[in-house]
Amino acid sequence: MSEQSGTKAVCWLCPHRCHLADGQTGFCRARQNKGGIIRSLNYGLLTSAALDPIEKKPLYHFHPGSHILSLGSFGCNLRCPFCQNYTISQAGFDGFAGQRLPLDRVTPKEIVAAAQRLEETSGNIGVAFTYNEPLVGYEFVYDTARLLKEVGLATVLVTNGQIEKDSWLHLLPYIDAVNIDLKGFTQSFYDWIGGDLKTTKAAIEMAAEDGVHVEVTTLVIPGKNDSAAEMAAEAEWLANISAELPLHLSRYFPRYQVDIPMTPVETLQNLRHVAEARLRFVHFGNI
Repeated sequence: MSEQSGTKAVCWLCPHRCHLADGQTGFCRARQNKGGIIRSLNYGLLTSAALDPIEKKPLYHFHPGSHILSLGSFGCNLRCPFCQNYTISQAGFDGFAGQRLPLDRVTPKEIVAAAQRLEETSGNIGVAFTYNEPLVGYEFVYDTARLLKEVGLATVLVTNGQIEKDSWLHLLPYIDAVNIDLKGFTQSFYDWIGGDLKTTKAAIEMAAEDGVHVEVTTLVIPGKNDSAAEMAAEAEWLANISAELPLHLSRYFPRYQVDIPMTPVETLQNLRHVAEARLRFVHFGNI
């Protein structure tokens, strides 16, 4: 996932393909060139941990009614100005806006052991990597997912899908379920948040083709991605993968750098009607 020239290196993990001088940190704030090699800054570092209902991911069609150990770190390779978890997603190793993060250091084996204990006491089904963008901590996710697979526990990702093909295909055999944020269905929307629509679409397609359980979430923002035409195009595209693929339409609330008024419920209702013309399962979120 890196290519070096002298002490310079390129991170090939996501479409940003950051060209980094020695000691420089990438766009995601979680990966750094150390001596010509791209290293993860957040390996084994947790900012968040909780035993969540699986529906909170949201995953409505993967072991419904169960709970899953949910972990977050720091960093993200998007710049969504409406992010709900911006204090960790937009943070680096040194914290956010001058505030240090509360970090706990763990190993993959310790995570698996904790997941097994919770399986016995609370019916835990595995580990979900969530809260920030988990794929910027690719190595830790990969190492932990392999161990979870060995003991029969599930690995879940809640991700923006901004990952290059080879790295994604290398990880998918160890992933049981994903909820991928399809932020919008135009490149102009992805330009606003610093990402690439084609990459997320490819991640959804590859996960589905690999037999991973896939659900998709779109946060509906007034005036940005709430047109019926855009939703019809999104639903049409998803249905070509599978009409059974669940879509979650989530209600936006003002957060972080965006003060657009919250999404009217009637907008979500109208868009669900549009999406249901092609998709069997269309759910609401944040209502």
